[in-house]
Amino acid sequence: MMLTVFAVGGLPEFVAGDDLIQMIGDAVDGVLKDGDILAITSKIVSKAEGRQVLAADREEAITSETVRVVASREYPGGVTRIVENHLGMVLAAAGVDSSNVPEGIVLLLPVDPDASAHALCAALRERLGLRIGIVITDTLGRPWRQGQTDVAIGAAGIRVLDDLRGSNDAGGRRLDVTAPAVADEIAAAADLVKGKALGLPVAVVRGLRHLVAELDAPGARSIVRTGPDDMFRLGTKEAHAEGFEAGRASAH
Repeated sequence: MMLTVFAVGGLPEFVAGDDLIQMIGDAVDGVLKDGDILAITSKIVSKAEGRQVLAADREEAITSETVRVVASREYPGGVTRIVENHLGMVLAAAGVDSSNVPEGIVLLLPVDPDASAHALCAALRERLGLRIGIVITDTLGRPWRQGQTDVAIGAAGIRVLDDLRGSNDAGGRRLDVTAPAVADEIAAAADLVKGKALGLPVAVVRGLRHLVAELDAPGARSIVRTGPDDMFRLGTKEAHAEGFEAGRASAH
């Protein structure tokens, strides 16, 4: 299998109200092939959907996007908050971003990235006559790892997990837990060519036709680990405080 990843040129700076379907469609018309997957930076989706807010109080914007605080840590310039946002994602600052936007403005994540991906995928499939997939990407840090990588926060028309459970490995042993998060792997591969400061928000990932699926396939929200499956629900300080309060309550 050969995998090819390349950025799409010719896209402008996006602003609120832009027609993403028309603009991306124009840029990829004649470029895409059947079975291709488009990886689209969430920032241009947010801009087109008008998710810019005044940054008079960035911390207030973070708070408004926060469902719960997972962990916090003070540093000389303020406090870093790792939180769960309204999308169920756990990330720094609830995804509120001040990069690549005008001074005094911050950008929130799309309200429903899966819905945005679905609308793009359905319209582009109809326009181009091709069976393609869409991944909307954003940059996250990872527990226990330095640096950041892009992951899928929205998806349509692809299998977000390549579920290998029940199959056998090369040695004939049964696989019981193996389910690669291929949507995240696609997002990370695309970021290698999109970059962070190159003005290239869209990339084509070619060679993964077997992952392209129907439009009603589960989106990226299905990857988010929540509830009983979340083994790391709290940061160290927060877990200690919760345990202390539980111990004090039981003593009474």
